[in-house]
Amino acid sequence: MAGPLRFRVSEESWTEARVRERLLTPLAASFGAHLETPWFTPPDGYEARRLEMDNGDVALFCWTDSTAYWLGNTKTPEALWRTDKSAFTEVPYPVARWAQRELLARLELVDPWLADYDHVAWFFLPVFLSKDGRETTRAFFADHAAGFPDASRDEALGFFEDALATGALDAYRYTMAAKLGTSEGLDIGRMSATMAEFIVAKLLADAGLAFEPEVQLDSGHALDFRVDGNHLVEVTRPRPPTHRSRADTPTAAVRETADAKTDDQLRAHPDATLFVDCTSFRDDEWAAVRAEQPAVSHRPTVVFRARPDGHIEGYRIGTLPFELDGAINWLD
Repeated sequence: MAGPLRFRVSEESWTEARVRERLLTPLAASFGAHLETPWFTPPDGYEARRLEMDNGDVALFCWTDSTAYWLGNTKTPEALWRTDKSAFTEVPYPVARWAQRELLARLELVDPWLADYDHVAWFFLPVFLSKDGRETTRAFFADHAAGFPDASRDEALGFFEDALATGALDAYRYTMAAKLGTSEGLDIGRMSATMAEFIVAKLLADAGLAFEPEVQLDSGHALDFRVDGNHLVEVTRPRPPTHRSRADTPTAAVRETADAKTDDQLRAHPDATLFVDCTSFRDDEWAAVRAEQPAVSHRPTVVFRARPDGHIEGYRIGTLPFELDGAINWLD
């Protein structure tokens, strides 16, 4: 399975003749391909070309006398197999800016519904145009409202546009975007669980808390966030009761999902705060949880549900090590 879009960096000398021979020719033989002038002016000192494949793949290539950058969601030509990979932040800014302008323009052309959501399109660009995940990640937003039940595509996009507009996750773009997936398989449950982490990141940012995601620990576990330098956070999202073969009531789903975390990561890190995100629950399912407020074995825990209009409500079990007042509407 391919990963998120990354540049390949070549330290060899390139000319247009070599681009045609070593890049265009093998791609044309595999898929049918042609070389085009880029839509946007390349960085000063660089030559640049777009490679468009008949199967819908695309690649960008720009070069100077001594360095070249390749970025594409197609088969990598053999001439670039032994090159290093770099993220957008690891190549010269003018190169990254030019490449992203090219790809965002293409994304708007093929999926114009993303045009009004600049932050969503930019943040998830490494997976929206990845080799294997481009269809599934866009379909997750377009057809499944990014995991919100009974919501429209645009309502869901508006929620995550606001969440990403804060810039709190910009430094962790590759880490977080890659969690959405670069697979050809559309796994709604897993992808919805990923979006729970984005919702918790929004809660933490709205509360004015500093955080870093995907924390690797000496225990061998990775927890979802470290808050204010020393408070660990783990996030989980129950599948809705209608999608479960056991624990088929809303309250049982909350308890079972929380207990699964207690038996794993939280056993090694008992001081961590657990967030149980019930955003995938329908109104009636959440109403049952809201009324009963089922307890779970781990403390502290936050059980909550977000709606596309930005309203987030929930309840606490135990005492939180940080304040979330103002970011969440407490039921207790």
